[in-house]
Amino acid sequence: MSKVLLDCRGISKSYQDGTNQVEVLQSLDLTVYSHELLAVTGSSGSGKSTLLHILGTLDQPSDGSVIFNNQNINALSDSKLAKFRNQQLGFIYQFHHLLSEFSALENVMMPLLINGQNSHSAKRDAMAMIALVGLTDRAVHKPAQLSGGERQRIAIARALVNRPALVLADEPTGNLDSDNAQGIFDLLKDLRDKQGTSFVVVTHDEQLASRLDRVVHLANGKLVQEQGV
Repeated sequence: MSKVLLDCRGISKSYQDGTNQVEVLQSLDLTVYSHELLAVTGSSGSGKSTLLHILGTLDQPSDGSVIFNNQNINALSDSKLAKFRNQQLGFIYQFHHLLSEFSALENVMMPLLINGQNSHSAKRDAMAMIALVGLTDRAVHKPAQLSGGERQRIAIARALVNRPALVLADEPTGNLDSDNAQGIFDLLKDLRDKQGTSFVVVTHDEQLASRLDRVVHLANGKLVQEQGV
């Protein structure tokens, strides 16, 4: 049995919309294991993005707890949460969110510099990660000079450069053609195998989801289906 990396118990999230209370997540239980590629599927409005934000400490649950490596991360102060996110989590989005005025290398260096690493070692580590995603020869190029698939690979390198235990990906192939989407899947699997990183991937791409280690399906804020692949 793989080690439990993250354990959610009784996660609920509600918002007040005027006089109405909107239940987005309802008493949801979810476990993420070390070295796992987990897909989260569901229609728009099912609660996928809200769940991802709670897992990434970008939002707090209304009820329930999120335990990461036996630590209740909901109990951390804002400053400790920021440090936790920088050191333990990586984020990948449908749109790469690279900084247009900086090169690919400089974009990948950013999390290391924020973490207090000096520029020399940050450049070395960023180049090593760019090599892992197969784009050494594109490191000095700015995002506008890269293809869509290349930009997403650089975004993945940035998410992984601090060697986080968990990467949260929101529709990472949603803006790519089928060939580039396949390349991103192969890359995630390769990085999982080489670095032992766990991935939680929110996706509408059923083909991508079916190729990951496990699939959970959300509907109306509840986990209604779970399957191993």
